[in-house]
Amino acid sequence: MKNKDQKIILFDGVCNLCNGAVTYIIKRDKNNVFKFAALQSEIGQQLISKFNIDTSKVDSIIFIDGEKHYTKSSAALHIAKQLSGAYPLLFGFMIVPKFLRNSVYDYIAKNRYKWFGKKESCMIPTAELKSKFL
Repeated sequence: MKNKDQKIILFDGVCNLCNGAVTYIIKRDKNNVFKFAALQSEIGQQLISKFNIDTSKVDSIIFIDGEKHYTKSSAALHIAKQLSGAYPLLFGFMIVPKFLRNSVYDYIAKNRYKWFGKKESCMIPTAELKSKFL
């Protein structure tokens, strides 16, 4: 929380889909711009509190970019914009009305445990990935 320009991805640490997404993002984060924290972690809870985010409405992914935060489909698209390859092109979906984008996002988020499973505890990063986590 020290750097105002830090790009932080908060994710559901017990969700297999979310953990897979984090691994996927790390592999495509060629410029090393992202840091990660589980929503359930101490730093995750501090950031949720700082940005006054209602986790009963947003419980899967939150993207914090400096002093701004994005949730749901907006978070995913802002993250894609920073990745290597063709992923930044996905940001074009921002023109789709938010209620439509979030309807799809919410459907997947609501079913993520059923479809992808759930861990008993948060992911523990490997030694080489530890620097990516707050």
